Amino acid sequence: MEQKIVDGYRFLPPGLKAWVKTFIPDEEYKGKIPWTPMSKPLNQSTLALVTSSGISLKTAPPFDMEREKREPLWGDRSFRKIPRGTTEMEIDVNHLHINTTLVKQDINVILPLTRMAEFEEEKIIGRLAPTAYSFYGFQWQNNDFLKEAIEPISKHMNTENVEAVLLTPA
Repeated sequence: MEQKIVDGYRFLPPGLKAWVKTFIPDEEYKGKIPWTPMSKPLNQSTLALVTSSGISLKTAPPFDMEREKREPLWGDRSFRKIPRGTTEMEIDVNHLHINTTLVKQDINVILPLTRMAEFEEEKIIGRLAPTAYSFYGFQWQNNDFLKEAIEPISKHMNTENVEAVLLTPA
């Protein structure tokens, strides 16, 4: 079998590629990767969706891209709850680091709510949680983000008995 190598820098301009690479060690990671095995099969589990694509409901405040334009290493630390069944007609997408056009045309491109609901009907997953979550994925060396977004998201997931999460990174 031929080994395939993924080039994570493929679409970056050369200067940005060189700068980003200065933060990534050259040696192979040899530490333990945290992993929790599923306690029961996926078709019996409650699944939540999380995306870093900056989706918000049109009725909610958008993510703050203006501050990032002034302070390039700052990223909005807030998050948005996206109810199950939400469609592209009900959302806006604000993110400086991705092309948001396709997401605005079809939310399932990045947050597959419709497909997961189908998986629930097909008994591939046990249940799709009532709430999905979106945050602004540019969090440069920002531990405050863990307290301000990830911790409350995980607490809310706990109230909805979420047992597995599918993260769709932008």
